[in-house]
Amino acid sequence: MKRVIWLVLDSFGIGNADDAKKFDDEGADTFGNIAKNYKLNIPNLCSLGLLKSYVINHQKTLKLKNETIPLKNAFYGVAKEKSLGKDTLSGHWEMAGILMDVPLKFYKNEIPAFPQKSLNEIIEKTNIKGTLCNRHANGIEAIDTFAQEHIKTNKPIFYTSVDSVIQIAAHEKYFGLENLYKLCEKVRQMTISHGVGRVIARPFLGNKEDGFQRTKNRKDYSIRPSGKSVLELALEHQKEVIGIGKISDIFGGHGINKKLLAYKIDGLANETIHQMQELKDDGIIYTNFVDFDMEYGHRRDVIGYAKALEEFDIKLKEIIDNLKEDDLLILTADHGCDPTFKGTDHTRENIPVFGMLKSKELKNIGIRESFADMGATISEHLEIPKPKLGTSFY
Repeated sequence: MKRVIWLVLDSFGIGNADDAKKFDDEGADTFGNIAKNYKLNIPNLCSLGLLKSYVINHQKTLKLKNETIPLKNAFYGVAKEKSLGKDTLSGHWEMAGILMDVPLKFYKNEIPAFPQKSLNEIIEKTNIKGTLCNRHANGIEAIDTFAQEHIKTNKPIFYTSVDSVIQIAAHEKYFGLENLYKLCEKVRQMTISHGVGRVIARPFLGNKEDGFQRTKNRKDYSIRPSGKSVLELALEHQKEVIGIGKISDIFGGHGINKKLLAYKIDGLANETIHQMQELKDDGIIYTNFVDFDMEYGHRRDVIGYAKALEEFDIKLKEIIDNLKEDDLLILTADHGCDPTFKGTDHTRENIPVFGMLKSKELKNIGIRESFADMGATISEHLEIPKPKLGTSFY
């Protein structure tokens, strides 16, 4: 039995992307700047090689609170991104073997963000009463600012970020969750030709007196991957592919035969462990830990991000304890989101690639020229054809 446990610490970059200047991200270093502001205690992450990955990338180390005992059969390295992006789609697609080669639409950081002509078309074809916000915005701030007017007018809140996204927020009680999903589905279909990567439903609840809170019912509507990923290749060769969290949405459901929703770091880790205990055949368990990005990176919450890493580290010990002899464990990220950096958007960074395989000695895998080397390695591990992009680090 050969399995892959693939864990994405959403936004946990390690700095030093060669082309960071093109993205106005020089100096961004998610891991490094968190460690400089908070004395991290993450022994299990470091036992697998996280700190060594950082050293490879920077030729210097970080001071952490914990002492680390390296695990035998751990491997560690760094990956650069070939795709010209720093977002969820480009990161995940590339690690699965697909270069983001479609000309995605990005909205400028100006007001209004969305062209009025496009919004007028959406309003006409979806029968909504209009839109609110229409700017680059932090989701929590957008909801706090426009929620009262939204409830009064029933106009949904449209906002965007540095990603190729249209985010639509609406109150579950007053607008209706299913109405929000239907709206997002229609907007998704209308904007495919525009090159928009994702339309994201952002439901919330609450009131003026007690405050407003986003709910767990977020849903992403992505474009279809532009090539055949390692996930699709695995399915074609009768391997189980389990997507936990937002993984299935990222790939538009393609290459996933079991979609599982879970929330918060603890819930996502527990579902991962449960699937490790349940999966009796060859396959991939692929989990995205979105909270690092959504709750802490974008909100520029350094302490929250640090404590989330420590929470994840505790659950990681359980994941390691549940590994079987031929389980390939890979931990990585999809981009950066440095909580000490200017603005609230993602940051163009290299990512750590580390983990373990008890049945093989890998050690230092060096600096990889593409995230896609993960997909190629997974293909080799599962003994299936490789995607077109990527070189195995076996």
